[in-house]
Amino acid sequence: MLSWRVILPFILTGSIWGSTWFVITGQIDGVPAAWSVFYRFALATPALFLVAFLMKRRLILTRPEHKLAALVGIFQFSGNFLFVYHAELYVTSGIVAMMFGLLMVPNALFGRVFLGEKVQSGFMIGSAVAIVGVLLLLVHEWRANPNAGVVGGNVALGIGLAFLGILAASLANVIQANPTGRAVPMVSLLAWAMLYGTVFDLGFAFLTAGPPPVPTSGTYWAGIVYLALIGSVVTFPLHYNLVREIGAGRTAYNSILTISVAMAISTLFEDYRWTALTIGGMVLAVIGMVVALRAKQRR
Repeated sequence: MLSWRVILPFILTGSIWGSTWFVITGQIDGVPAAWSVFYRFALATPALFLVAFLMKRRLILTRPEHKLAALVGIFQFSGNFLFVYHAELYVTSGIVAMMFGLLMVPNALFGRVFLGEKVQSGFMIGSAVAIVGVLLLLVHEWRANPNAGVVGGNVALGIGLAFLGILAASLANVIQANPTGRAVPMVSLLAWAMLYGTVFDLGFAFLTAGPPPVPTSGTYWAGIVYLALIGSVVTFPLHYNLVREIGAGRTAYNSILTISVAMAISTLFEDYRWTALTIGGMVLAVIGMVVALRAKQRR
């Protein structure tokens, strides 16, 4: 755990993923969220195929594997990100990141329903504590927004969109965990899934936002490059190298660093105000996640 081969990628992935939530806010400022999602993955997809090629993973899939990749792409790289980008129109980016820290809960529930996986009592207790903590943060978010019930400032809508994004991401996780998905190299499956998701994003953007805009801001395109290459491609091999080095259970603790970075950035750049309620919520959420992850790791 103290080797630089573990510490460096652990810190890099957590810090990068923690920063992406704030970078997204610059992608939805004056540009339709749907088009920003498309631009991101239109750049990331060929880069991920290149990663799979350099890693010498097979890129030719069977018909059932292509169907699986299409489903994963629609849920992960379309539904998940479209919901997240639209959610951040109404909710602080760090809070959306905190909500996604609870992704392990629907993962466990869907895994129990569709894959027959058991859920440990310790995991349930930790998850319940984490949910209470996140709910306290959401209560503060609601109170801090004077236009919470008005269209254009609807915190409830943002929370609902983030929740749908969590469900979409969780369904993608469960779908790819079936026997067909396990037979495909992960990087190859994700490359094809990203391609299918990008095609869907293109159609959705045209239908909902009209012709593609061409932003002239250099900051906007720098954000696209960062999200596509650094946030979506560079971190992928780092993350799975961690899984090989220390196991999936310990690697999952990276989510704690991710949400901590996201909340710190929101504090610095989104003027997020800490109160007794939010501090208590953050503490409960982190403690609950640690308890749940420890129970999952023991299993």
